[in-house]
This record gives sequence, structure tokens and C-alpha cells, in this order.
Amino acid sequence: MAKTPAFSCTACGAAHSKWSGRCDACGAWNTIQEDVPVSAAGPAGKTLGAAKGAALPLTDLATEETPPERARSGIEELDRVLGGGLVPASALLVGGDPGIGKSTLLLQATARFAANGLNTLYISGEEASAQVRMRAQRLGLADAPVKLGAETNLRDILTTLEAEKPQLAIIDSIQTMWADTVDSAPGSVTQVRAAAHELTQFAKRRGTAIVMVGHVTKDGQIAGPRVVEHMVDTVLYFEGERGHQFRILRAVKNRFGPADEIGVFEMTGAGLAEVANPSALFLSERGEPAAGSVVFAGIEGTRPMLTEFQALVAPTPQAQPRRSVVGWDGGRLAMILAVLEARCGIPFAGLDVYLNVAGGMKIAEPAADLAVATALLSAREDVALPADTVVFGEISLSGALRPVNQTESRLKEAAKLGFSSAIVPTRSKAGGTGLALRPMTDLVQVVGEIFGAG
Repeated sequence: MAKTPAFSCTACGAAHSKWSGRCDACGAWNTIQEDVPVSAAGPAGKTLGAAKGAALPLTDLATEETPPERARSGIEELDRVLGGGLVPASALLVGGDPGIGKSTLLLQATARFAANGLNTLYISGEEASAQVRMRAQRLGLADAPVKLGAETNLRDILTTLEAEKPQLAIIDSIQTMWADTVDSAPGSVTQVRAAAHELTQFAKRRGTAIVMVGHVTKDGQIAGPRVVEHMVDTVLYFEGERGHQFRILRAVKNRFGPADEIGVFEMTGAGLAEVANPSALFLSERGEPAAGSVVFAGIEGTRPMLTEFQALVAPTPQAQPRRSVVGWDGGRLAMILAVLEARCGIPFAGLDVYLNVAGGMKIAEPAADLAVATALLSAREDVALPADTVVFGEISLSGALRPVNQTESRLKEAAKLGFSSAIVPTRSKAGGTGLALRPMTDLVQVVGEIFGAG
């Protein structure tokens, strides 16, 4: 009896029983393709069967072994995101929007690793070798001892890796690779899954660190099945706004270091330059105090970072007021507006609300609640906060303010940049930072004492 074919979406990975033009899960068009089982690519489609294999060699958990030594690139922002350096026999996946600078970053990193003595190999499936060499000349890396290749056949790539035995291999990109054992087009779910599996197994078997570049969908997620992100050891996102020169390398998964760690880079004519003090850079264009402008002391991974929230509240002629957010969660903004109206008696009906995080940063932690509420109140009441004040704290649905973690690190970073006061929730542990604290119990106290409203 013939087996019923299975289909899945290349954008979100959702399973479907039959082909259709549009995915019901994510709404993408022309992304549903038939899944070909990997076992069907073997001899006559045979599976493993009931025959026993060889026994695995086992070791005791308490066995003392020397941990692998990390390889450092010398690019401090990259080494920070990797957790202190590149771990041998690891598999990494780097995703980002087209043209954001993924290939530029990896080419610069490969050249630095090669200069430090690593045997490196750069395989490009999207460009010819001459085109990669042109980019290297523009970046001043033409003399870097990096071996270069242009190929998409996975069998040929693995054969080359076996012969060269590199310590670091870059695969740019995983969507262009194709395995001749899989009867599917390059970029399909089956091809991406098979290529990622083969490369990951090679990394573990031969001790080579392999970095795979992945394309992203319009939603910002790495294209292909989500199982690829589970296969690899580290998943990095390279993000930024086209209108800003800043680029953020963010670790969303890391088996060898802290997740949510970020590295900040600046795009220049000579490539990507690392930013040692991101807080000063994000606040460098901040002018005189203005209504709606609030500085938030946040934490990105293990690094304290100061960013600026900008809010604008204006009357609207429309029946439905507009809520526009850049760099923050729109649902969280709706919650803050509801708390301000229900607990503090400050309505935003008939008012357009615009919220922006300066510099192209994206903030996700709930500690930014108080900074957002303060920026909205400042814009609505047309009252500017003092320029030397930072704000952070989490807001509950009752309007109470909750303390957040790493308060001392946030305040020390603010003091280092010249800030002298901070609006924080009560019970915040902040000893020896040198800042004048204004502890607040709830949002009603903030509204009354700082803005005289409500």
C-alpha cells in the first residue's frame, strides 16, 4: 500500500496533509512542499530494521577530562556573544535579514581566526570565489590565510572538509546546499534538514567548528524547519535597522555560554567595527531634555546597557486612535495604557500613541515597563524629565511596581555615563552606586509626584 505523502511549510514548518497554495499557520504563499523521508534516499528505501548495531563505548560522568580550549578571534564583541570564544566541534547557525552584513561579519571573523593560527575554510554557495575575493579586498583582508571555495553540492563539500581538516568552516548559506541523496529542490525543508544534519554530525565527528548562515523569513525567523535550530549548539541573530549604522549580534541559544548576550557593531565603509561602549553610542545623539524622552537602564545578557525611549502622544482626527511601536512589544504597550487608565485615571482615548527605541535597539525585558509609562506620561503632560535621570522597573496589572534583577549593575552603568538620579521601585537593592534614588511604590505615586497628574 502506497504511503500518503506529507507536506510542510518551508517558512514556519507546519505540517499539512495535502498541498495548498497558502499555509494556514503562517499565511505565507507558495511555501508548502512535499517532505521526502531521509530513509527513502537510502538503498531501495530501506530502514534500519531489527538488526542490532555495535555497542556504544560509555564513560563515567565523574571522569576527569580536560575541557576543550576555546579559540578567541580577538573581536571582543563576537567572543562575548559566543561565551568567551569558539568551542571546537561545535555547530553554529547565524541568521539575519538580507544585506544586513552576515557575510561581511563572518569573513572578518574568519580572517581574524586564521591570523590567530586556525586552519579556516570559507565555502560560499551564493557567490563566486572572485566575488568573495572582491569583498575581502574592500575590507582589507586580501592577504588573510583563508582557504576559499564556491560549491553547493554537499557531498563535494564534505569530501573537501575531510581532506583539508579545517578547525573552522563557514557554510554560506545552508539554504543553497543540496544533498544528491535527497530528491528535493535546494532550500526545501527536507534539503535544509538533511544538510544541517550532515554538517552537524561532521562537526562532532571531526572536531571542526562549523558556522552555517541561514536566511530569514519576513517575520524575522530563520527559514526552514525549526529542527535545524535544535540540531546546532548555538543560534545567533544578526539584526539592525537599515536606516541606522548599528548592528546587533544576539545569541538566542548557546550551549556553551549565556543566552540573550549581545554584541554591538557599527557598519562603516571598511566593514563592521565593534562598539566597546554601546550605552555611550546609543545616547550620543541625545540632545536637550524633551517631553517624551526617557533613558532606560536595561540588561542585555550579562551587559548593562542604557537606551532611550521616545514617546509622542497627539490628538487624532480618526475614530480609532493609532498605536505604533518600534523596538518594543506592541501588546506590552497596550497593557501599560490600560493600567494607566484603569489604575491612575489617565485616559488615552482619542490620542495617537507612538513609541520608539532610539538607535534601532529592540528591548524585550519587562524592566522597561516603568520607562515606557514615564515616557508616555511625559509626552501626554508635556513635562520633560531631568536629563540626568534613568528609569527602570516592572509594572503589574494592579499598578504596583516590582523590583528587577541586577539593579546595582544598571545603576553603576548609569553612574559611569554621568547620570546622578534614578526612578526605581521600592525594595530595590542598590547599595554603593552613588546615585540619588527616588523609590516608587506604584504607578499612582509616579503620576502624582513626578507629573502632578491623575
